[in-house]
Amino acid sequence: MFRKQDISIAQQGPAATAALSLREMLPQFHNGTAPAPARPLRARLDDFDLLVDLGADIGSRTWWRGFATCLGLCGAALSFAPGLPALEMPGGATLGEAQYQEMRADGIAPLAYGADTGRRAGATRAVEPLADTPERPSIDLTATLGRGDGFARTLERVGVSADEANAVVKMVSGAVALGQVKPGTRVELTLGRRPNKNVARPLDHLAFRAAFDMRLGIERENGALALRKMPIAVDNTPLRVQGRVGSSLYRAARAAGAPAGAVEAYIKALASRVSMNAIGADSRFDLIVAQRRAATGEVETGGILMAGLDRGKTTLRMMKWNDADGRESWFDATGTGETKGAMKMPVTGGHTTSSFGMRRHPLLKFSRMHKGMDIGAPMGAPIYAATDGLVKFAGWHGGHGNYVMIGHADGMATAYAHMSRIVARPGQHVRMGQVIGYVGSTGLSTGPHLHYEVYKGGVAINPATMKFQTTLRLAGGELARFKARLSGLLATRIGGGETKSAAKASAAEAAGD
Repeated sequence: MFRKQDISIAQQGPAATAALSLREMLPQFHNGTAPAPARPLRARLDDFDLLVDLGADIGSRTWWRGFATCLGLCGAALSFAPGLPALEMPGGATLGEAQYQEMRADGIAPLAYGADTGRRAGATRAVEPLADTPERPSIDLTATLGRGDGFARTLERVGVSADEANAVVKMVSGAVALGQVKPGTRVELTLGRRPNKNVARPLDHLAFRAAFDMRLGIERENGALALRKMPIAVDNTPLRVQGRVGSSLYRAARAAGAPAGAVEAYIKALASRVSMNAIGADSRFDLIVAQRRAATGEVETGGILMAGLDRGKTTLRMMKWNDADGRESWFDATGTGETKGAMKMPVTGGHTTSSFGMRRHPLLKFSRMHKGMDIGAPMGAPIYAATDGLVKFAGWHGGHGNYVMIGHADGMATAYAHMSRIVARPGQHVRMGQVIGYVGSTGLSTGPHLHYEVYKGGVAINPATMKFQTTLRLAGGELARFKARLSGLLATRIGGGETKSAAKASAAEAAGD
């Protein structure tokens, strides 16, 4: 390897001594690289490229040359651009001084833009400050009775004195129970003139809807408050809805105008007599719902009064009626109905998927006693109490999941397992057909169903051996009154409006004929 410093080589000769350095002897090794051979000008021009990628080799000589080329091209383009002179628009007519002042006075604009709107007139020597501002002779107010709010407290909140508020409450409670006044009731008030600002305004007028068929008013007469009752005419004609079942009984009845609660009660009533799978699309439903229509336009709907179903060859008509024990039950047109003490299927439209007895558990994979019957039903389907009783347990119960046990007379008990949600509460008295929970799949379960158990004396028995329904038949005068009432309901026109025969039937029922 050659060093960087010069090395002299002496050559002896007759003429003289010549000294050559390493740079002179081997010029190709200077700086460690060999010089590039000279290239022709045409080849160098062929390699020259005006289009330079400005995104690469930023800061190099090639990049700066491309940047300068770009600036030159942009400048050339701008130099040939046409001019943009301002457009001349015709000006509007100039307003005179009087017109301008009139426009300012009438214009609606912010004060910052020169408008006079909202500007107060400047005070002059004719303005005298008032020692006290006058009050309006009366004030009309509206108060709303809130949930859990007292009637007197509502009046005091809007400015009525405590003494007058208590006097109003005493007068109103003598006409109607204050507990019957619904939350959200609007109370209209008029407060009169007061002698000074240190006392409350006197109550001159008060009016509100105390009941569906009554409006109460309080007026000040000769300096004292007086109560005035204003009855509201109410039409108690029930609502009758009919139609074709189609693809869905529930949707068809709702589309025909029946309230949601009435449709649910109607389907529940039918399920006790007819299998839901036996109701075809061409069947026709018929239900009558209690309804009240006030002269002021309000409508109140009550419970279902009659449930009917026409399946072509067979027609079912059922009406609610009090049995011998004073309990309201469904009776058909012949006077036959359910009796107290009977057991009904706890799930409407369900089907048995596993019976009582020994079986191989689907999850535990060994055989053990199955102390009930499994009833397949959709998730969320309501579960009803099989008969009247007292709820002994309601909560989580191991593999049973959400579990309810109800005790009945004569040492009988029923249990309901795998619920998705429990409605019944421990210690609650429930009646046959009352909703106690909803079908689910909690605990050791493979799918939504109801595990239903029946116990007698603490020992599990086969629920299939129990009678799910017994009947009672009306007779004598009770049957005659029942049929008179049913005839009156069946005379109701679709959409409401009883016929004359219906009115006569109702009158006969009231007379006890």
